[in-house]
Amino acid sequence: MSDGPRRGRHPALVHLPFAMVLAVVALGLVRILQFYWREGSIWIGLALLLAAGLRIVLRDEQAGLVAIRSRAVDVLLYGLFGVVVIAVALTIEGGWLTR
Repeated sequence: MSDGPRRGRHPALVHLPFAMVLAVVALGLVRILQFYWREGSIWIGLALLLAAGLRIVLRDEQAGLVAIRSRAVDVLLYGLFGVVVIAVALTIEGGWLTR
């Protein structure tokens, strides 16, 4: 018997976590293009936090393209950048994109 991938599981499912993160980023970009830059930036920050959460709960083999470095480094950087993006989006005031 082979020790290959589990039977019944499609190999493309390993890319599902990355697709989920990209879907949230796409939503954020759509909102930014609609001139709701603050809301769009928050969605992008949430996508980074989603990547951190997925990296915590999924094994390296399941995380796909969300796994870049070691689990600890990925979680730390995704989480940190996500919080920073959200904080900046919530604290910047004024400008011509003030929605």
